[in-house]
Amino acid sequence: MIAEGIASPLPVELINLSAESNGGNVTINWQTATEVNNYGFEVERSTVKGEWLKVGFVEGAGNSNSPKEYSFTDNNLTLTSYFYSYRLKQIDLDGSFTYSIEVKVNSGEKASEFKLEQNYPNPFNPTTTIKYSIPTTHSSPVPLHVSLVVYNLLGQEVTTLVNEQKPAGNYEVKFDASNLSSGVYLYNLQAGSYNKTMKMNLLK
Repeated sequence: MIAEGIASPLPVELINLSAESNGGNVTINWQTATEVNNYGFEVERSTVKGEWLKVGFVEGAGNSNSPKEYSFTDNNLTLTSYFYSYRLKQIDLDGSFTYSIEVKVNSGEKASEFKLEQNYPNPFNPTTTIKYSIPTTHSSPVPLHVSLVVYNLLGQEVTTLVNEQKPAGNYEVKFDASNLSSGVYLYNLQAGSYNKTMKMNLLK
């Protein structure tokens, strides 16, 4: 996970963190590549005053060499249309902890059209944010299968950020390219009949 002041490899490698709004609730999804002595994750939400509040806890896998997926839904939102920020506090079995990067989501905003936005910042090093929208339409009243994949310029898949059923909403995904070399990469969104590819520039 990412935290200031830590340069050595961390025991828990977070490779994906996203937030989505649905009916006034917010669901946080994340994935780890490996875990060592991982006690679990505290989910924290920013308050109107800019403070961080613990809203939940998800138990970790302890030790694992395979990808693990996690999810938490925040049902205790007092503002139905407000930009909330979330972060994870990953706690080891010995009590030490690190914080993830933050993700922001509008708890009440509804999408009106399919949209894949330019990542920000761009160029970036080593993390960037990709936003996309899935609207509610008569042709897609139920969740659609959504995939968001990063490729290199040779067309080779680098990583899959999203590959699951998604209801209508506005989404934000953090992409960590710490293990990649500088260059131009492509990210492709497919949702139902919608298909769009955009470029991003990793500059180290």
